Amino acid sequence: MDVDISHVARVLRDPGERPRVGHIQFLNCLPIYWGLARTGTLLDLDLTKDTPDRLSGLLVDGTLDIGPIACMEYLKHADDLVLLPDIAVGSDGAVTSCLIVSQVPLRELDGRRVALGSTSRSSVRLARLLLEEREGVRPEYFTCPPDLPVMMRDADAAVVIGDAALRAYLHQAEDLGLLVYDLGEMWKAWTGLPFVFAAWAVRKDYLERNPRIVREVHRAFLESRDLSMDEIDKVCEQAAQWEAFGEQALRSYYTEALDFSFGERQLAGVREFARRVASDSGFDPELEISVFQP
Repeated sequence: MDVDISHVARVLRDPGERPRVGHIQFLNCLPIYWGLARTGTLLDLDLTKDTPDRLSGLLVDGTLDIGPIACMEYLKHADDLVLLPDIAVGSDGAVTSCLIVSQVPLRELDGRRVALGSTSRSSVRLARLLLEEREGVRPEYFTCPPDLPVMMRDADAAVVIGDAALRAYLHQAEDLGLLVYDLGEMWKAWTGLPFVFAAWAVRKDYLERNPRIVREVHRAFLESRDLSMDEIDKVCEQAAQWEAFGEQALRSYYTEALDFSFGERQLAGVREFARRVASDSGFDPELEISVFQP
């Protein structure tokens, strides 16, 4: 598909605020940003690259105007944020990059040590929910950097996400003799719904001041993603040159595992997650979820 997003760049170059936008430095977000770099729109954004938890914090405290936010963090700060429609990082089944890897079956983890990777609050909370409510176990959790061999030195199981999880899924877990449980697959089997690991949101105060800029940034993200998916072979070929994953593995990940959409079913998944975790998370299970109407 021949996509022209030069109109977005022209709008963003108009005098006014340069939008401060967050960028997750994980492979799962590459299709959302790849097209921005290719068209030059990336140059018109004040881009901050960091881990999911840090970017969520920057959006919440007002350092960023627009960006990805973990589902769990959005629910805690829904009064200050508006979700952008049609764009997210999630799955409608197995996701392959959000996993529990374990030395024993999950139902044997009661009272045993589970290492939590510290880079995604939604994945960690989902893992705890699945272990405690679906599997009926109460492990002893501790946090550590998301490096699987290091995590397993002191743990019976570990929650890994992102690139570390992909490595575990493709070869590390098997090499270490570990069982692999996919969080997206477990959630879908339990609820019948997709899971949204990260959504894109804008601060309400920024949206009120700059509705046109928000509209164009949102459009740029959508068109970047669509361009990337139309040219997915090229995306995977380039990514494989600097990542420890082959082109075919990346193509399967982007076209079969990840879901970059955010519609009614994904919104239902967010609401179901909110209902299940609200009691110990400090927010109303019936909280209003605001979605931007371009």
